Amino acid sequence: MSPEHKKVPVSRAPVLPPQPHHLDSDCRGVASILARVGDKWSVFVIMLLGEGPRRFNEIKRTIDGISQRMLTLTLRGLERDGLVTRTVFPTIPPRVDYELTDLGRGLSKPVEALGKWAFEHRAEIESARARFDGRNDDR
Repeated sequence: MSPEHKKVPVSRAPVLPPQPHHLDSDCRGVASILARVGDKWSVFVIMLLGEGPRRFNEIKRTIDGISQRMLTLTLRGLERDGLVTRTVFPTIPPRVDYELTDLGRGLSKPVEALGKWAFEHRAEIESARARFDGRNDDR
């Protein structure tokens, strides 16, 4: 027995009630927030800043693989969303620290839990990917 696709006549498809317009705009608003906090670089930055304030170069050295431009864009986006603050100290050369706001600290716990889960299940996921890719090489 092999899986197959069946064409279902439109007249038999279930008819969903019309959705209120505000749900559509709510979903778009939430989607943009999830895109920010679900971005891999944002997750790493939030996890790191959960340990306390950091300087830009310290963040860059700690997060393997992030470019200076990507870190700048990520920090700017997190600052725009109210998750991170940027403090400039009037020294020579200027010192700039980044830290989580109260809103960002509230997000750091779920993000940390997600990161921990990913770390704990990395081998299982890599194994599942290898099995999937092996099956789909024949297609």
